[in-house]
Amino acid sequence: MTYRRYEAIKDIMEAVGDEFIICNMGTPCKELFEIKDRAKNFYMLGSLGLVSSIGLGLAMSKPDKEFIVIDGDGSILMNLGSLVTIANLASKNLKIIIIDNGSYGSTGFQKTFTNYSYGKTDLCDLSKSAGIKNSFFVDGTTKGDVSCKVKELLAKEELSVLVVRTKEGQPKTKLISLSADEIKNRFLNEVKTNN
Repeated sequence: MTYRRYEAIKDIMEAVGDEFIICNMGTPCKELFEIKDRAKNFYMLGSLGLVSSIGLGLAMSKPDKEFIVIDGDGSILMNLGSLVTIANLASKNLKIIIIDNGSYGSTGFQKTFTNYSYGKTDLCDLSKSAGIKNSFFVDGTTKGDVSCKVKELLAKEELSVLVVRTKEGQPKTKLISLSADEIKNRFLNEVKTNN
C-alpha cells in the first residue's frame, strides 16, 4: 500500500541530517512539526506555490549550506515557472522533494492534473524538461523506500528533484505552537550561525 504524505515526511526526516528544511504551506507544515520540529525547519504558513522559490533564494544566498524543500504537487502546479528558474540558476545545494498525493490536500482534496490522479502531467518529466536532469521518483509502497531515495538524493552534489507519490489523505494534526515571527526568527538565526 502506498504511503500517505505523513508517512513519507517521517521517512524523509529519518534520512535528513543537518540540512535546512523549507516546508510547503498548510497541513504538510503541521505534519512536519508533529514528526520532528527543529530550528532548521521553516514552516511556510501561506503562499501556495512559492516554497521552492523561497528555497532557491536561500540556497543562492548561502551556498555553503544545504537546503531541502518539501513541496507538493498542487503547489508546483501553481507556479510551474519556478522550476524553469530553479533549473537555470542550478544551485547545487538545493534539493526539492515533491510529494504528489494527486490533490490539493490543504484546501479540500480537489484533484490535481498529475498523472498520479486523473491528469496527464508527470512531475518528474516536467522537472527534467525544465532542465533539472537529476529528477526521479519513488512510489512509496514498502517501508524504507522513501528514506532510501532521499539518502540517494542527498548524496548527489547537484540540483535534484525527487517526486514521492503518496496516497490521498492525512491524519488530524495539531496547530503549530509557534507564531510566524518565532518560526522565521529561529530559522534565520540557525541559517546565520550554524556551520
